[in-house]
Order: sequence, then C-alpha cells, then structure tokens
Amino acid sequence: MTTHPGPWPTGTPAWADITVSSLERARAFYGPLLGWEFEVGGPETGGYTVATVGGRRAAGLGEAAPDRAGETEQRAWCVYLAADQISTTLVRAGAAGARVAIPATAIPGMGTMAIAVDPTGAVFGLWQSHRLTGWDTADEPGAVVWSEVMSDDQPLALAFYREVFDLEADDLSADGFVYATLRRGEGPPVAGVGASDDGSAWTIYFAVADVDAAHVVELGGEVLSGPFDSPFGRNARVRGPFGETFVIITPA
Repeated sequence: MTTHPGPWPTGTPAWADITVSSLERARAFYGPLLGWEFEVGGPETGGYTVATVGGRRAAGLGEAAPDRAGETEQRAWCVYLAADQISTTLVRAGAAGARVAIPATAIPGMGTMAIAVDPTGAVFGLWQSHRLTGWDTADEPGAVVWSEVMSDDQPLALAFYREVFDLEADDLSADGFVYATLRRGEGPPVAGVGASDDGSAWTIYFAVADVDAAHVVELGGEVLSGPFDSPFGRNARVRGPFGETFVIITPA
C-alpha cells in the first residue's frame, strides 16, 4: 500500500475520471470490481463523485444531465496529466500540434482542468491541483497503476509528450512491438507511448487482487482479451457498462 500526498509532478498522470449516464450503475459495477467506496460531491461540483480505497482518492465519476446523457457521456476514461501552470502548458501543447477541446476551467475548491487532443487524435486531460491533488493511492487493488497512450503515429506522440512536458524517454521496442516509457529526469517510468493500428487513445490499468477472480461479466461488463501473463503481471482488457475500455492487472 502506498499513499501519495500532495500534487504530482508536471507531466505525470495524476487523475482519471469518466462521465456516465447513471452513477448508480457505475457504482454497482466499479464498487465490487475494484473495492471502491464513493464520496458524492455537493451542488457546486454537480454531484461529482470521488471513488476511494481505504479513504484515499482513486478516481472520479460524473453524471451527465438526463436530457444530454447520449451526447455528453464520455464513454472513455480520461487520463489527466499534472500541470503546475495549466495556461502555460496549454500554450505549449497548442504549439506542438494539440487541439484544445475544453479550455482551462476552474472547479471550485478542487483545481483547474482542461481537455486537449494530441496531434495523433488521443484525448487527454490537464489538471492543476488545489484541494484535489490527484489520486493518492497507488500499488494496491483499486488504484491506477499504469497509464499509456497507444497511437497510430507513435513517433509523433512520443515527441509531443516529451516536448510539452519536458520528459525523457526509454525505448523498449522489439520485433513487431514499438513502445517507449516516459520519465521525469532520473525518476521512474510514469507512462507509456506505444504503436497501435486501432487509432490513438489513452488507456488506464487498475490493479485487482486476482484478475481471474474478477467478476467483470457478472457485474455487467465484458472481457475483450485475456487474462494473460506479462512481465508486469497478469492482466485482461475489459469493457465497462458504458462502453469504456480499460485494463485490470494483478501486478507481478
């Protein structure tokens, strides 16, 4: 079990959330699957819900207005990268080829967010923290343990994130496999950038105690591939009840 207090360094995945048509349905799926409990916010945040593990923040869930559920539902987990100065980071991202989908928006008492689309089409968020510094649980079931962007133009994506966030890269590519990890200075890897033939998108990995015992289908989801073993743990790619895809993993 690891608790991370305080803000995350710029360029580090720091938060993830999803907008759904039914928070009740989302809680019924993610609560048993990941061991989450839920803290529902007040009217000032539109009832934004924070999922917790042992009282520590793990991720966020929002509910679309009933008359706009179909058009506003995210249908994907959004990964937010930390930004010390979000306005400066948006300028750098734009200069590097990104498109701003949602400009910097203050969330009262929590922080400032923005949504952008990288030059290869992958959607990502930016988060400048205030009271909500990001997830503060790691390395345990229910926590996000890895984030990666798979891109149909991996060199362009890798160059983009390195340039915007001043990150270093380590190439892990092999025959038929193009992948690099990003790190801040001499620190550990914080995210991955890989090649994909299926478009560009960010994916998050949630830790579970036992991938094979996770009741994804019984809870209303779907197993897309796996479980299978990798050097980093046993994992499976799954789809949630709103069409969102993510990976569950029992880390090695």
